[in-house]
Amino acid sequence: MAFKKSGPVTMPPHVLLSSFAAPLFQVSSSPGSWRTRPPPCTSCHLLPSSSSKPLLGSYDYFLFKSLTLSPHAVNPEADSSTRRMKEVKERTWEAFYRAWDSRAAMEMVETVERLGPSYHFEDEINVLLQRFRDRNASEDLFITALCFRLLRQNGFLTHSDVFGKFTDKNGKFKESLTEDIWGMPSLYEAPHLGAKKEEVLAGAKEFTRTHLIWSMPHMEPHFSSHAGRAPELPRHPRMVRLEARNYIGEYSRESNPNLAFQEPAKLGFDMVQSLHQKEPAEILRWWKRLGLVDKLDFARDRPTECFLWTVGIFPDPRHSSRRTELTKAIATLLVIDDIYDFYGPLDELALFTDAVKRRDFGARDQLPEYMKICYMALHNTTNDIAYRTLKEHGWSAIEHLKRTWMDILEEAKRFNGGYIPTLDGYPANRVISGGTCMAPVHAFFFMGKGVTKETKAMMEPYPKCFTSSGKILRLWDDLGTSREEQERGDVTSSIECLMNEKNIALEDGARKHVRQLTGSLWIELNGELVAPTGLPLSTIKASFNLSRTAQATHQHGNGNTASSVQDHVQSLFFNPIGFQTRSPNHRNVTLSNGRHAQELGNW
Repeated sequence: MAFKKSGPVTMPPHVLLSSFAAPLFQVSSSPGSWRTRPPPCTSCHLLPSSSSKPLLGSYDYFLFKSLTLSPHAVNPEADSSTRRMKEVKERTWEAFYRAWDSRAAMEMVETVERLGPSYHFEDEINVLLQRFRDRNASEDLFITALCFRLLRQNGFLTHSDVFGKFTDKNGKFKESLTEDIWGMPSLYEAPHLGAKKEEVLAGAKEFTRTHLIWSMPHMEPHFSSHAGRAPELPRHPRMVRLEARNYIGEYSRESNPNLAFQEPAKLGFDMVQSLHQKEPAEILRWWKRLGLVDKLDFARDRPTECFLWTVGIFPDPRHSSRRTELTKAIATLLVIDDIYDFYGPLDELALFTDAVKRRDFGARDQLPEYMKICYMALHNTTNDIAYRTLKEHGWSAIEHLKRTWMDILEEAKRFNGGYIPTLDGYPANRVISGGTCMAPVHAFFFMGKGVTKETKAMMEPYPKCFTSSGKILRLWDDLGTSREEQERGDVTSSIECLMNEKNIALEDGARKHVRQLTGSLWIELNGELVAPTGLPLSTIKASFNLSRTAQATHQHGNGNTASSVQDHVQSLFFNPIGFQTRSPNHRNVTLSNGRHAQELGNW
């Protein structure tokens, strides 16, 4: 196979190709080349993926690809929106500075964080949170629970014993609390940030859930809307941008919404949405130049789905470059995952793994033709990300990034060699082979906060918050795609492990058990907020966001992942607040926040 070299590209020694530049090597497209699909692997009884088509519908692709036609297009309303945002932010600042009443101040922080524009007011929020931490414990259930949750989710050390005053001598919550129509929903949210050995929070969760489910049908509409979606899914595990989208609608329907918070939320959402239309346009141009799925037609073509994941992990609009670079890494991972799961025979997988391990660019010459382009993409994308991190932050991440890839490939090779894990070992093993630690490792170096010699050493082995969030992702992925993957010959899922080892006859029973496992893993993950390990809070939050995005994507179960992704893409990237959009056949489509309500049966 002939390769031809492009014009000279000036790069550091370890970077062979910037992912934003023309390819250094191009595969010949002459007749008889390997562009067509090679025969399926017979040595490991795997078939090419039957799900290589995008999860997004043709309408979504048309909208995104139309953006790539005008890469330098300017939104004429951008300047006026920026000026308007500056004006409304001043009113919000004034509202914060006037907030001396504890309850009002806490509700302000809660409202701004749920509506989405909290990144504009970080200093003001931190001042208020510090004041909450230093004040004496309140006898008010609503204030105590809200204060506990705001402090803990923002990294302030707080203890669950503040709820002791609401229990009787037997440690049970007092029945008189059920009459507190504001306090009970607030108490219900707090335990979902609980960690191990916080028994009082475990008791609060059961006490409040049982009461809320029973009482909501009898509540007046105003109080029922306050309780909201809590019994279905508490606030803590909700995907940040989806929660902002949903809550903006809910807040606007309240009897007396505060315009100082409502207006910057609506304006900010539409401004961020405009940004989220430009970012995937850049990614799709890169993806087209890379040409992986043109050469490997069995591979998944899902760069926009990958982008949705990075919006979940990095919801702050200031992290645009982080989203773009991580999307590239995830999109490349999906293609490699398809080679290992569905296509490559074991001897060729061993060659690919060895080539990556050797880190010798000449090793590509030993690979079969269809693997060479994938090796090039992996090598160049990883080195380009490492170069950008070095340039922006001044430290080298190349060894850590490459180690994540080696772990992925070694574990994937084990699974495809016939290794079947036990139920206890399944999540941990599939976390590595599924590449779920790759995203938080990249996030750690991307964020540029708290990266020291000591914290870099914590990347080996992976920190617990990385593995806990990775297990949550893996289990939710099984809940959302296990039937599809079983049909196309993928490796064993947690559901199958459960049915085999626990002798569970019905799949629904196994699914219920997997959901319970995800709840236990959230408790482990929350432990990072109780006993910090030294990792930067921004990295810990990225791990939480990874888990939230997994749930938002796969929460509706088998066969519905594609529709969930399409719904979220439309809601977050195309449908402005307060407007209607048009479907491909030009029928009006009214926005429905209810459709995006995140449901969960076992919390």
